[in-house]
Amino acid sequence: MQTDLPQLVLYNSETRQKSPFVPRVAGRAGLYVCGMTVYDYCHVGHARVMVAFDVLVRQLRRLGYQVDYVRNITDVDDKIIRRAQENGETIGVLTQRFIDAMHEDGDQLGCLRPDQEPRATAYIPQMLDMIGTLTSRGHAYAAASGDVYYAVDSFAGYGRLSGRKLADMQAGARVEVDQDKRNPLDFVLWKAAKSDEPHWASPWGNGRPGWHIECSAMATCCLGNGFDIHGGGGDLLFPHHENEIAQSEGATGERYVNTWMHVGFVNIDGEKMSKSLDNFFTIREVLQQFNPEVLRYLIVASHYRSPLNYSHTALRDAKRALDRFYQTLKLVPAAAQPVAGIAQPVTGADELIATYQQRFDQAILDDINTPEAIAVLFELTREINRLQANQPQQAAALSRLLVTLGQGLGLLQQEPAQYLQGAADDTDDARITQLIAQRQQAKLDRNWAEADRVRQQLTDMAIILEDSKDGTSWRRA
Repeated sequence: MQTDLPQLVLYNSETRQKSPFVPRVAGRAGLYVCGMTVYDYCHVGHARVMVAFDVLVRQLRRLGYQVDYVRNITDVDDKIIRRAQENGETIGVLTQRFIDAMHEDGDQLGCLRPDQEPRATAYIPQMLDMIGTLTSRGHAYAAASGDVYYAVDSFAGYGRLSGRKLADMQAGARVEVDQDKRNPLDFVLWKAAKSDEPHWASPWGNGRPGWHIECSAMATCCLGNGFDIHGGGGDLLFPHHENEIAQSEGATGERYVNTWMHVGFVNIDGEKMSKSLDNFFTIREVLQQFNPEVLRYLIVASHYRSPLNYSHTALRDAKRALDRFYQTLKLVPAAAQPVAGIAQPVTGADELIATYQQRFDQAILDDINTPEAIAVLFELTREINRLQANQPQQAAALSRLLVTLGQGLGLLQQEPAQYLQGAADDTDDARITQLIAQRQQAKLDRNWAEADRVRQQLTDMAIILEDSKDGTSWRRA
């Protein structure tokens, strides 16, 4: 296993600064990402989390790390139970349907499947063991109702991830109606069963786990008591991830996570995208209008920690940018041999390749700076276009580099002609081909008025023609 790997720097939400990534085991990286609660279709906010950590995994592997990527599935909670009851179906049927849909959406976006995808309902025994340990160590208590709570004031480090002080949180807390709690900030580990809910047996009676304990149990079971990177959306930092630290470290006595990574919010008209505001778009709705790579490009073009401003206009701009790459790759097809890994010391004819590769790598090594990496790809594209007439072999080699580096972002993986002709509407490809042939015949007959008329008809259909010595090709505008 390679251990002398390039130095990656990541922003740690806990320390609020960038630091060198130093894995617990040289050459290996354990990553846990909080996944979806599966009761509905995934929206663009979910897509951003999927894509952001997919890029991280791709780049870690590209740098030479052996990555164990874990992303959980929450398949039991209040929303799932309520939706299943509304539909008159079991939670198992409901959740499997949306797990399948989630996988379809992720595949469409070009996201690699996680190495492990634990489901909460498969880890109930491990959750009960952890709750039992927390109770025996004085971090948890059973209430008369049958609920079990975590006592936040029993954990000295509570608040360190979010930068909040327990005393300040307690002073600002509302008085809880639930008298079972010793402290208004205490959170539930085990919920006593209601008559119409799914439940499991436990030492405290029939019930089901609280949300926070699910991730603590699954993460430690899959990656160990402590691991390298924990990720998720920015909305999970508090209280979910704060509570995970308290639970996990309270149970094991060991440091839970080395580096915390959080993805920025998606905004619609200046407001955070969320189901509660009813201003969200599902991935499926977006992909009815745009190639999946366009949505992926929009996400990757912003740094993962920055807010992402989503709009139809932004998607159109993303499509135009992606089109430029594919138009160049169509004009200058990539050389057959792939360009190897991270910046290799090469000289002579390959010096230009090394320069662009090194600049791309510098951006990635600096907290996965994808906007800067894409800027390098645009410069590389301009270089390819400049060289294609007089130095076609060098241009083709640079095209291969463009494809290789794009792969690390999950971009530029389609055949250029297929991408450029990809269906953006219901226009029939056969009809387009027929009209192009009709125009070509009109030109052979020197019927220029008819040729112009057909071209205008195609233009009205949002079809762009490109004439060359090899014939006429087309793409959608």
